Amino acid sequence: MTHSILNKENIVLNAQPKTKEEAIRLAGEVLVKQGYVAPAYVDAMLEREELTSTYIGNNVAIPHGTEAAKALVKQSGISIVQVPDGVDFGGGNMATIVIGIAGKDGEHLDILSKLALVCAEAANVEAMANAKTEEEILALLNEVNG
Repeated sequence: MTHSILNKENIVLNAQPKTKEEAIRLAGEVLVKQGYVAPAYVDAMLEREELTSTYIGNNVAIPHGTEAAKALVKQSGISIVQVPDGVDFGGGNMATIVIGIAGKDGEHLDILSKLALVCAEAANVEAMANAKTEEEILALLNEVNG
């Protein structure tokens, strides 16, 4: 069963995780539920976060699994967790958008570069953080990467 890297079932609106661990687990569970990764990938995402923060600036964090977890990826996919109130990713870095990534065969680099384009614009991140529907977020990402 293959589906696109991002569809509206991969987007969680108005999440209220209390910690970055909760936020990462939420992003990871979406990837598991949608069939992109094996459940153990979520633990690898948490491990990766312990090595170095996946907060990239502009209120965005992009958690993903460790290099060793690549075998747990069934197909490339991303999840987007909207956290309107923000969640602290350490050092006072508040993430309002948490994007879980699972890349197969090096595809994560391509996905990351496309996301970086969108997230480099604070206005885009703000629009995603304030979006009321999954479609608004999809439209924004498609517009930039269209």
